[in-house]
Amino acid sequence: MFAHEFMRNALIAGSFVGLACGLVGYFVVLRAQVFAGDALSHVAFTGALGAAVLGLDTRTGLFVATITGGIILGLLGERARADDVVIGSLFAWTLGLGVLFLSIFTTKSSAGNGTAGVRVLFGSIFGLSGTDVRISVALAIVASILLLAIARPLLFASLDAAVAVAQGVPVAALGIGFLAIVGLVAAQASQAVGALLLLGLLAAPAGAAHRLTKNPFQGIALSAVFAVGSVWIGLTLSYEFPTLPPSSMIIAAAVGIFVLAFASVRLRWSWTRRGRPAF
Repeated sequence: MFAHEFMRNALIAGSFVGLACGLVGYFVVLRAQVFAGDALSHVAFTGALGAAVLGLDTRTGLFVATITGGIILGLLGERARADDVVIGSLFAWTLGLGVLFLSIFTTKSSAGNGTAGVRVLFGSIFGLSGTDVRISVALAIVASILLLAIARPLLFASLDAAVAVAQGVPVAALGIGFLAIVGLVAAQASQAVGALLLLGLLAAPAGAAHRLTKNPFQGIALSAVFAVGSVWIGLTLSYEFPTLPPSSMIIAAAVGIFVLAFASVRLRWSWTRRGRPAF
């Protein structure tokens, strides 16, 4: 499969998308902000279609909308942690706007152009050009570096915000910056796995890592490995069985890893309770 350019592009871009989603996803799960990640994925849909209606590059709308949406969520929440009401309101409002933009775009554009909304929702990783790959790689590296730069204080603020504030950690600023990074990753990943399926790549590998280790730095590394592995497994399955959509296979692999991790922990716990040696 490496002989095909579209597969090489998909594997390169997908690997960096998985890396960024795995790193960010660990903190999304730790901070109980999975719903916020889901909301930002739908903001990506609205932003891309809004740009299309205005005749702009959909990537412009993706990045502007998701990063702005992340900052807004941070500003509206206490200590930059938006509650479910704020997230749900933004979710519903942006999704409604997205449907409006989709209606306007498909009415004023040809049927071929109308597929833009489908590409944003479900991704088009096999259709990425060389330029798309370079942009994805560059943005994933930027997001990963930014996250790792704030990882230690962000971990402190996530585990005990009150003590972190007392120690002079800028908890609110970290929260806003983190959500902006989540927005950046959501926009970058939407081109590959789509806005609707993005949450699986953010949450499932990170959830598996959280169950397998309590060490945060090992967890961050495991989450990244699981996310990248999910991309490779999903793309390989989709290549071997062409009727299977790549985005769906990537998410199926991520969820499969989570299920295996969950089952492993439950089995270990069951053996320990029976007095047998844990493995």
